[in-house]
Amino acid sequence: MANSSRMTSYQRREQLIRIGRSLFASKGFESVSVEEIASTAKVSKPIVYEHFGGKEGLYAVIVDREMQALTAALTAALDDPDMHPRQIVERTALALLTYIEENAEGFQVLSRDSPSTDPSGSFSSLLGDISMRVEDLLTATFKRQKLSPKGVPYYAQMLVGMTVFTGQYWADRPKVSKEQLAAYIVDLAWHGLSRLDSKPKLIFEGKSAKTAKPRKTTRPDAGAPRTSVPQEPDDAADGGDAGTVAPDAA
Repeated sequence: MANSSRMTSYQRREQLIRIGRSLFASKGFESVSVEEIASTAKVSKPIVYEHFGGKEGLYAVIVDREMQALTAALTAALDDPDMHPRQIVERTALALLTYIEENAEGFQVLSRDSPSTDPSGSFSSLLGDISMRVEDLLTATFKRQKLSPKGVPYYAQMLVGMTVFTGQYWADRPKVSKEQLAAYIVDLAWHGLSRLDSKPKLIFEGKSAKTAKPRKTTRPDAGAPRTSVPQEPDDAADGGDAGTVAPDAA
């Protein structure tokens, strides 16, 4: 406790924020107590209450800071609708992965389940906002490519969800660089977007699916047959030809 007088009020506040972020990231909101925060900072509990009113106030400040940083990074990547669509996808994926790389503890705090005391909705609220921006961009592109905009809200959710959940996985298993992971994400997203059907439908399952059976192939090193990836039935695309979101939208 003796070092409490060595810091200005601002310095002490920043120290508590750093300590709180680290503890919330590693243990989660519910498992961290004011006592632990104070003990780690080597101050008394009243100091924590004086600055933040309790751990809820400290958590809210941390989340607000991380939300602002991540929102700024993602909105900047999505801010130029005149860019080639693939460049937008690349920039957005890299922006998220760069934030994760540079703010590992902050991202861990955001991506954990929010406590009931969190008034902002935190990470899920941010993802909703980003999905709406992606939806606006996709709507304009779909119209130019004469694709039905009916599925745009869902495609936007898919793109954001795929990127975010992959980022969460990578945060715990950073075995490839952020550039390589961004390339994986963009490769899947872009080739999927560039071959969209105007009226997609199920081929093998569901009420309107076509009947088709997978071919059997024989492995050269074994006598047992195996199932290969089936080819789509020739008439499976009668709902419309594949569209192209990519090249013409530059």
